[in-house]
Amino acid sequence: MVEKKEKEPKKIDPEKSAKADNGVKVPEKFKKLVGEIEKMSILDLAELVKVLEKRFGVSAVQPVVAAPAPATPAVAEVEEKTIFSIFLKEIGDKKIEVIKAVRDITGRGLKDSKDLVDATASGPQLIKENVKKEEAEEMKKRLETAGAKIELK
Repeated sequence: MVEKKEKEPKKIDPEKSAKADNGVKVPEKFKKLVGEIEKMSILDLAELVKVLEKRFGVSAVQPVVAAPAPATPAVAEVEEKTIFSIFLKEIGDKKIEVIKAVRDITGRGLKDSKDLVDATASGPQLIKENVKKEEAEEMKKRLETAGAKIELK
């Protein structure tokens, strides 16, 4: 039966390291530190790098340079939204003006419009959905002029 020997962690040979310094001159103030690092095993170095990354919130990985944007727009590009739903979030001080604006926009009766405006106390209420952008902006402006706070989704 063949016994397995435990592998010793690979050490960096200072002689080889000095030859493989790639022309890098170590400043005098770091020579002692670099000397200590050269004596460490590869596993210890990897552990040291992880500790330093966590300690200082940095990464030893080189950043990847983004490729230039393609000449044609990408399929995954976000398209501008053209259809909106209008939600009444708050009615403000001019409740009667808001009720009138809601009635004109929705085409509902006065009581239904008042109930919808009153319901905003419990949360945002849908005024109108599937509205084109220009029309939604116009309705939003009209309701905000009446004193309401509007959200377009």
